[in-house]
Amino acid sequence: MENKQRVTVIGGGLAGCEAAWQLAQAGYPVTIYEMKPVKYTPAHHYKGLSELVCSNSLKADRLASAAGLLKAEMERMGSLLIPCARAVSVAAGGALAVDREAFSDMVTERITSHPLITIRTEEATSLPESPAIIASGPLTADGLERSIEEKCGQRLSFFDAAAPIVTYESLDKDVVFYASRYDRGDADYINCPMNKEEYQAFFNALINAERAPLSEFDKEIFRVYEGCMPIEVLASRGEDTMRFGPLKPVGLIDPRTGRRPYAVVQLRRENSAGTLFNLVGFQTNLKFPEQKRVFSMIPGLQNADFMRYGVMHRNSFLDSPRLLSADYSLRTDPLMFFAGQITGVEGYIESAASGILAGRNMARKLSGKAPLILPADTMMGALAAYISSEDTKDFQPMGCNMGILPDLSERIRDKKLKYQAYADRALASLENYLTSQEG
Repeated sequence: MENKQRVTVIGGGLAGCEAAWQLAQAGYPVTIYEMKPVKYTPAHHYKGLSELVCSNSLKADRLASAAGLLKAEMERMGSLLIPCARAVSVAAGGALAVDREAFSDMVTERITSHPLITIRTEEATSLPESPAIIASGPLTADGLERSIEEKCGQRLSFFDAAAPIVTYESLDKDVVFYASRYDRGDADYINCPMNKEEYQAFFNALINAERAPLSEFDKEIFRVYEGCMPIEVLASRGEDTMRFGPLKPVGLIDPRTGRRPYAVVQLRRENSAGTLFNLVGFQTNLKFPEQKRVFSMIPGLQNADFMRYGVMHRNSFLDSPRLLSADYSLRTDPLMFFAGQITGVEGYIESAASGILAGRNMARKLSGKAPLILPADTMMGALAAYISSEDTKDFQPMGCNMGILPDLSERIRDKKLKYQAYADRALASLENYLTSQEG
């Protein structure tokens, strides 16, 4: 074990922690550079590792869903984070959501107590020598970003946003009601129902609200990423866009009227105590006083206490199809890996999954083994193929979805059965592949 080469991991987020864990479990000493708590990005606030910023949800947990399948694959690959998430989960219907601080604390304890992992709380201002895994996230600090640009060339940017958080105590219990759409899972979401007049008044206030200013540089590169769009930008696309998006009322009945509302704002539990809730889909760049004014127009939130207002920030990612191989290594430097959102995978679990593969493949390369290139009919394999495909022209971040998997050999019309078939095929394919590689 003493003769194994030490690997540097830049970043103590989801991807960095998964990568470091995989390397350490394979017997390789690891040094993680994490600049918190010495320095924080505009989106980060908590001192611990693997901080969840935009939401506390790790998406759907049922196997017959893209996110559920991805989590199942990650667990088969020895994920550190998914078992931690399950241990500190909070009620969220059919989704896996966590108490953010408890999750970060558990991951931090597991990482710091591993005998082969060392944490250095300082900012990495330049790329280290290989072997290294760069999991610095979409808010990479300026010095390291310049160093990456020097090595990799042109990079892309997009904006990401986080939703506000309110206290449960401040909600109007005579207006809001608990329910999950179509009664799927437990009634874990708080719903704020709107009639047509309330919705139109809210819509008009939202599209005319004052937004926080952007720097001149940010104005030039401003491009909203579809997967985390500010609510005011979505609203500006038309009066009914929110009603077909995060405010869709389908599958919900207002117990006060016995009818489906015109629109519904859903709140999701933020912590295990159930004292905090976030506004689902309400990522925003409105000025803080405007958020208070406009969002308080939502029925049930007229007296809401906002514990955190929404924020928007610029994210960056590599032009990965031109730069990375399907094992997440740099084509021009096979012992320099990237992982997480900087590669163009979008989402918490997608970032963590890329860290698993980067860590395992670094260990395999250092030990003289061929890298794991997972089958394209697995979710992890499909994501790796997407970010490394040279045929991709207008590259945009991609989250897990069934659409990136190859078609089934048989045609199944029922959506639930079709998705279950995708999942069954993927897990069997992953098991067969790993057995052949690990046997």
